Amino acid sequence: MSDEVSIHRQGRLNKLNALLEMGYNPYPYKFSPNAFAKDLQEKYKDLENGAHTEDRVTIAGRAMAVRNDGMFIDVKDKTGTIQAFCHKCNLDEANLKLLKCLDIGDMVGITGFIRRTPRGELSVAAEKFDIIAKSLEPLPEKFHGMTDVEARYRQRYVDMIINDEAKEVLITRCKIISAVREYFNNNGFLEVETPALHPIMGGASAKPFITHYNALDNDFYLRVAPELYLKKLIVGGMDRVFEIGKNFRNEGIDKNHNPEFTALEAYMAYADYHDGAELISGVIRYVAKRVFGKEEFQVGDYTIDVSKPFEKISMIDLIKRECGINLLDAATVEEARAMAKQAGVNADDCDCWGKVVVAVFDEKVEHKLIQPVHVMDMPRDVSPLAKTHRTEPRLVEHFDTYIAGMEVGCSYSELSNPLEQRERFEAQVKARENGDDEAQMMDESFLDALDHGFVPTTGLGMGMDRLAKLMTNSATLRDVILFPTLRPKK
Repeated sequence: MSDEVSIHRQGRLNKLNALLEMGYNPYPYKFSPNAFAKDLQEKYKDLENGAHTEDRVTIAGRAMAVRNDGMFIDVKDKTGTIQAFCHKCNLDEANLKLLKCLDIGDMVGITGFIRRTPRGELSVAAEKFDIIAKSLEPLPEKFHGMTDVEARYRQRYVDMIINDEAKEVLITRCKIISAVREYFNNNGFLEVETPALHPIMGGASAKPFITHYNALDNDFYLRVAPELYLKKLIVGGMDRVFEIGKNFRNEGIDKNHNPEFTALEAYMAYADYHDGAELISGVIRYVAKRVFGKEEFQVGDYTIDVSKPFEKISMIDLIKRECGINLLDAATVEEARAMAKQAGVNADDCDCWGKVVVAVFDEKVEHKLIQPVHVMDMPRDVSPLAKTHRTEPRLVEHFDTYIAGMEVGCSYSELSNPLEQRERFEAQVKARENGDDEAQMMDESFLDALDHGFVPTTGLGMGMDRLAKLMTNSATLRDVILFPTLRPKK
């Protein structure tokens, strides 16, 4: 802690002690405001300069600016800012003493009448003044704000106090998730909760976090996806289910990835991935209209229009369109690598045909997908939980939805044949044995569920953090996560 900060803190501690010596508690048990800044500004917008009313209100908020020894205080609450006018003609001696102990950043409660100053500032003329939470740390200087990005995320509460735009982004994220929940509730889905601790890692290709369960003396995995549990509920007769919750993947952090993230997964019986496409486009359209009042939003320089049906095009055809190669013509992984090299992609590390396809797509195509598109028909090699494509056995009925060059969701025609699912798991087990620590494990419990009969089903997943990042036009996921994962502070 610097000497300057220490001096500021000491000054606040001195004022706290002065309050206590007066017998005043600056941390009361309760305070009850009955009015808010935005509502007052609207209600009294026609009040003339210099006029006052007999209307009494009680407001509460943070003192963001203090002028003329406390005569004027800018009080910021959850809706906005209003001025408090604290004059000795309206306050008793005890209140004036409290006022001398005020610092910027303190939480205050003020009761008084509404007036507009001769200069036109709507104000609450204080007849009673309280400090209801003494702040012992100074706020960052308002003009410069918090210039240290890491500090902004680490002290998110301070960022929200001084940065209205950052706070509004986080509020919008909450509204987006609420709207997603509304959409599925309105469409007959039942919200459920499934375990976050899994005895077997499965449901997605990802590297898991591992923890130890002392009571069972066993290692467990923080879930990478709730997929297999949700499918068991379909087997059990819950025809439409969804879950919005935390997943954990022990991977890197960048603008589009956070190891702890919020995701939606939903499953609908008697449907295929074309129905999943309607659900994904439907929920994005609903959220845009519900949160922003229109079926479009801005991402960088692009206006994203979600009012129209999303384009559907296969991954193979997109690669063909952008690179001039048809990877379905490659009979072996060696031929596929050669074709990738022809397109300018080094896929020598790819050990199967499907991984070559994905490598070419990731490098040459993904970033060009600006308007909403469902990238259909993924390679079977990389999608072990989706049904084999109806006409092309090397592909599966699995699509990913892209907006502004970023994947925001996916959907499958879910694999329902327990014998084929066992074969897929066996291939994943071999991949793990060969060093792929993201490959899935054999899950006998899930296979047992499939043995009891799994009706035709579509499943979909969407990253809530990514959707919020897009819809708020934010630069990084960290801007839309209330408390993003950070390196421990030394």
